[in-house]
Amino acid sequence: MVEAKGVDFAFGAGARAIYRGLDLVVPRGKVTVILGPSGCGKSTFLSLVGGRLRPGRGEVLFDGAPIPPPGSARLFAMRRSMGMLFQSSALLTDLSVFDNVAFPLREQTKLPEELIRIVVLLKLEMVGLRGARGLMPAELSGGMQRRVALARAIALDPELVMYDEPFVGLDPISMGVIVKLIRELNDALGLTSIVVTHDVSEGRAIADYLYLLGDGRVIGHGRPADMADSDLPQVKQFMGGLPDGPVAFHYPADALGDDLGAGGRGGAAAARAAETVRFAP
Repeated sequence: MVEAKGVDFAFGAGARAIYRGLDLVVPRGKVTVILGPSGCGKSTFLSLVGGRLRPGRGEVLFDGAPIPPPGSARLFAMRRSMGMLFQSSALLTDLSVFDNVAFPLREQTKLPEELIRIVVLLKLEMVGLRGARGLMPAELSGGMQRRVALARAIALDPELVMYDEPFVGLDPISMGVIVKLIRELNDALGLTSIVVTHDVSEGRAIADYLYLLGDGRVIGHGRPADMADSDLPQVKQFMGGLPDGPVAFHYPADALGDDLGAGGRGGAAAARAAETVRFAP
């Protein structure tokens, strides 16, 4: 459904490269989870798929066709086959739950209101919130807001749904509900899902296939069981949540004694001071 081929990307000339030759394939009809530490480019990948950003080199394909340039009619048409669950839910605060879910139907279709009402109630039923249709976003918990945003994301029956950090800020019960909904909706509706997250346990619970990003590329990929048993040092560190490894605890720096000595103190005194504050993380 989605394929990245040799993608290079950076935010502006001279900026740190986010991707260097990224190759990634999202299989049709499956839940693909993209893992990685903060700043590795997980959410950036969703922006490339949605056409908000363009690669510096290489290409991103959706359903076999290159993503059209921003602002083009072809991109808007392609986006009708995509749904997006934003990290912040991004509900329209002055609209009710019902009207939030109805919004894309009213904007993108010519359906009469009686049919829009039926579609909205069905989507809200799928996420368990049909009874909350008259509430405003401010009256909802964070988990409920995320579920309303999911109902809106599937309102137009997209082929692809993208989830940007769907588990952030949720209590364990709400998180369990979202995990269950992603998996069940994908299977029941025949969707293709891309889930971007740094939550290893939740990602493994719903994934058909996992990718781990780092250093501007894919550093590991496979089925959840394969990734859990991987011997690759970076994969092992991330999947196990280890504080030190290939991704070091300490950012590269001169020796502490040298830094302290640079302030005008003698080298021997600086070394003794360094010894007094040295500790293991």
